[in-house]
Amino acid sequence: MVKTESVVSQTNRAFYPWLVVAMLCVVGCLNYLDRMMLTTMRSSITEAMPMTDAQFGLLTSVFLWVYGLLSPFAGFLADKYNRSRVIIGSLFVWSAVTWLTSYATTFEELLITRALMGVSEACYIPAALALIVDYHKGPTRSLATGIHIAGIMVGQSLGFVGGWIAEKHHWSTSFSIFGVFGILYTLVLLFALKDSPKSIKPRDTKKDQDVDFFKALKSLFSQSSFVLLLLLWSALGIIGWMVMGWMPTYYKEHFNLTQGMAGLYATGYLYPASIVGVILGGFLTDRWSKTNPRAQIMIPAIGLSIAAPCIFIASNTSVLPVAIGMFMLYGLTRMFSDANIMPILCLTADPRYRATGYGVLNLSACIVGGISLYAGGVLRDMDVDLGRIFQSAAVLMVVCIGLLMLINKKTADPEV
Repeated sequence: MVKTESVVSQTNRAFYPWLVVAMLCVVGCLNYLDRMMLTTMRSSITEAMPMTDAQFGLLTSVFLWVYGLLSPFAGFLADKYNRSRVIIGSLFVWSAVTWLTSYATTFEELLITRALMGVSEACYIPAALALIVDYHKGPTRSLATGIHIAGIMVGQSLGFVGGWIAEKHHWSTSFSIFGVFGILYTLVLLFALKDSPKSIKPRDTKKDQDVDFFKALKSLFSQSSFVLLLLLWSALGIIGWMVMGWMPTYYKEHFNLTQGMAGLYATGYLYPASIVGVILGGFLTDRWSKTNPRAQIMIPAIGLSIAAPCIFIASNTSVLPVAIGMFMLYGLTRMFSDANIMPILCLTADPRYRATGYGVLNLSACIVGGISLYAGGVLRDMDVDLGRIFQSAAVLMVVCIGLLMLINKKTADPEV
């Protein structure tokens, strides 16, 4: 009887970490779906609440600014307190704000809800990824984080649902539906989601007392490997925003396509390839990590070594199927890096400050995302060909490979 109970207990311990990933995939999907669907219903919203294009753009900008600026502190909350409760609280608040958005009747009210959503959503991703790596140590870590990021990307790709529902019903309907769903899902997580049992090392016996926001920042930036990782994530952010933001225009102009077909080729092919890539990258990393403890660094480097020439070829070809294939292969292999950013962070940061560290990375991504999109527009105004912009992205990926090699030199042996 005792032996049977022991087997059941071991089975539960092996199963629950994957259940955590599954539960958080749903939350991650909601996280991006709730923030993205506003952009897909512009016509419906401006008809209900007349506003200028600048005001509509501000709705997204204010979210991004608040979200980015609060990310480091939001990550600190997850390091200082209970990770699962931060996740649950974040989901409840942003779902409630999503529901309240459906009652907005003026631009000012809509702007306030977007700012509040930025506050609440900032708390989610650092806490979620930190909780996943708490549960997944060793040969399951990269795949677990990759699956979660795939869930986030599904949310991104489903952003069109908001516009579709707005066309069929009313712009507020989507916010009501997904807001209520998120609130109800919070109740599920209250009973099902919990923190990982702490593995306290001797140096961490005063963990709770020692976790301080400014100490966390000092600890992170005192590690040259973390600074290199910050540069790497910023460069990858520039590449991602540059390619994704301008790919529809490139297809339209370079191959004389309609706006609809250009959008289909830019998202309909790239998103599925990227979702497969982030899961494949995690799987390959975990398999190789059994014999190579630096697989978290080497798999992204290999992926970028493939992605860089793919972008270069896609930007120079006049054959549409070749461009589509190269962009898809870029999306597949470029995402090897996203699956491993948190595992690499685990190699570079004090375990007490993982969520804070990811919050800092998130802030950097928001800043460079806005800058790169604006810079792309400036270059376009200067009549710089989009092919040249994509070629610069390929060169930047080579720089990223160099940064990965420097991180490999600077990091100590992996710790769980």
